[in-house]
Amino acid sequence: MTTRPAKEAIFEQFAADGISVMFGNPGTVEQGFLDVLEETPGFRYVLALQESAVLGIADGYARATGGPALVQLHSGVGLGNGVGLLYQAMRGHSPLVVIAGEAGVRYEALDGQMAVDLVAMARPVTKYATRVTHPGSVLRVLRRAVKIAMTPPRGPVFVALPMDVLDEDTDEPAVASTIPSRATVPVPEELERAAAVLRAARRPVVLAGDGVSVSGAQEELARVAEALGAPVWTVNSSELTIDTTHPLHQGDLGHMFGEHSAAALAGADAALVVGTYLFPEVFPLLTSPFPEATKIVHIDLDDYEIAKNLPADVALVADPKPTLAALAALLGPARPVPARKPDEVYGESMMDLFAGELAARAGDGLVVFDEALTSAPALLRRLPPRRPGAYFQTRGGSLGVGIPGAIGIKLARPEAEVVAFTGDGGSMYTIQALWTAVRYGVAARFVICDNRRYQLLDDNLEQYWRERGIAAHPHPQGFDLSHPQIDFVKLAASLGVPGVKVSKPAQVEAAVQRMLAAPGPFLVDLITT
Repeated sequence: MTTRPAKEAIFEQFAADGISVMFGNPGTVEQGFLDVLEETPGFRYVLALQESAVLGIADGYARATGGPALVQLHSGVGLGNGVGLLYQAMRGHSPLVVIAGEAGVRYEALDGQMAVDLVAMARPVTKYATRVTHPGSVLRVLRRAVKIAMTPPRGPVFVALPMDVLDEDTDEPAVASTIPSRATVPVPEELERAAAVLRAARRPVVLAGDGVSVSGAQEELARVAEALGAPVWTVNSSELTIDTTHPLHQGDLGHMFGEHSAAALAGADAALVVGTYLFPEVFPLLTSPFPEATKIVHIDLDDYEIAKNLPADVALVADPKPTLAALAALLGPARPVPARKPDEVYGESMMDLFAGELAARAGDGLVVFDEALTSAPALLRRLPPRRPGAYFQTRGGSLGVGIPGAIGIKLARPEAEVVAFTGDGGSMYTIQALWTAVRYGVAARFVICDNRRYQLLDDNLEQYWRERGIAAHPHPQGFDLSHPQIDFVKLAASLGVPGVKVSKPAQVEAAVQRMLAAPGPFLVDLITT
């Protein structure tokens, strides 16, 4: 292999792995390889103005393509800015390959400006973190990073690339990374054990999470649920696990309070858990929410998550798609499915009106990124998720993923109509991502659900009061966003994105028409109060 600087060889490695775009925000200690990037044919750099926006865009891109997505951060300061969104990617198992430069190994003992242990910073929010210290191992380490990021359970990885190491020559060959297959099915005896537990149940329930969508097992999950006649609850899932109009679909157990899960599971005598752990709530119950005699069958490729908090009677480390298909064959034909209950009658809120108009006009190609939070129930009433790859939701508790996430999805799928819904508070974490949409001609749409508050905090605080017998009183001033009022249309315009404010029902139809007709990115400030 020809000897060349490692800063050049890394782009050969990226090309070997089919990576042709880097999402980043530049810095001095990365300038050497970013200079090479400019001369690399077929390679693209997507610039965002802050690291949270960088990671949000890359996360959306990885989710839409299946990854990996390559991210460049600037040393410790850039990594620090991105930690919140890296945590979000870790909890959501996004296959990000994150690299950051540093001044160099030769300067390590001097403790200079920006000197920090990058690996120690990254380790709590990544699946794997390491640092290259010799030019002869740069490509080997990058291949290892890609392999780890892409091997289920997938997740973000981090590699520190010292500047002086990249300046040195290497003769390493650039070859494609090996991604091990984990398309595994349990042996027949274990499948029969699982089937026996479920067959014996009179009131089974299915609990499904993002492992179903990663595996592409939505159809198989529905077949198993139909064979059992079991209600399906999604467990803090952020992508489609089952058509939400299916008669057996019950909704999401939520992500805040364990009491909600306990109420939903009160009658279950068996549970099939697929692609999630029990239970990913902020305030889970410290005791099991299941009745005492409930049997649990747990299927996941992530062995760490199986029986992490609650014991399982049958625990299968396996790929959900082929495993559910095999289980459905053992369970037999579908039981009669009860008719879906008529939808409740709701008032015509601004979100009901807007999402209903969008549903009528956008067609089947619509892709929604849902960070609507307290406005989400109305959004999902009018735009129920039905197709894999057409619905993405915030996950991991990080605010600010809606705008950049939609940009990443639109970059990956330019033919799709991509609309992000986010809150007024959440949008301000990454509003500068709009600039990136304009710079690269990304015609995503952005809807700000504007109630001038951190409304979710209001709602959660009220539950806190009820649980503790505290009399209702004014909410904290720190939850209020009304003063000074944010003019989202002018703010978007300053970043190059046209927009419109919608505060009256009569304005909805024209706003949706204008948004969908816009040749580039467009923002709607939807007043929801």
